Amino acid sequence: MNSSSEHWDAIFSHAEDSKLGWYEKESTQTLKLLNQIPNLEGSVAFLPGSGTSVLIEELLSKGVNLVLNDISVEALNRVKERLGDKSEKITWICQDIAQPFQDSIPNVDLWVDRAVLHFLTNENDIKGYFNNLKSLMKIGGYALFAEFSKTGARKCAGLKLH
Repeated sequence: MNSSSEHWDAIFSHAEDSKLGWYEKESTQTLKLLNQIPNLEGSVAFLPGSGTSVLIEELLSKGVNLVLNDISVEALNRVKERLGDKSEKITWICQDIAQPFQDSIPNVDLWVDRAVLHFLTNENDIKGYFNNLKSLMKIGGYALFAEFSKTGARKCAGLKLH
């Protein structure tokens, strides 16, 4: 991965959520797609690069069990603080998405990547990402990818994009 936990910790510790370039007040577009999934309530969703997204609360309100992954402990701590007691129902993972996960992570019905994959510019990191996806995804599960267009931005958060 072309970034580090220190890079992302600095971003999340120095800026309010609403000041981040990718901030959304709500996740309407993502929810339009997710609401088409049968049996969404009670499913287990994995959010790589979850950051501090409001999608977290929106999925919790729909009865979705969450596994949140982010390379930034600052981002995850901010979400834990925001959620209070609700954070106890979440599986938290603070590590690079390209590195192998521990066996204790639950299998998931849904993988929702809203802009992590495009930060992986190294072939081995991309393979590691998809190895994690394949190892956690239940048969018949769903994966949603929302990434930058090939003709879109070349950088985000000061990093080159793939």
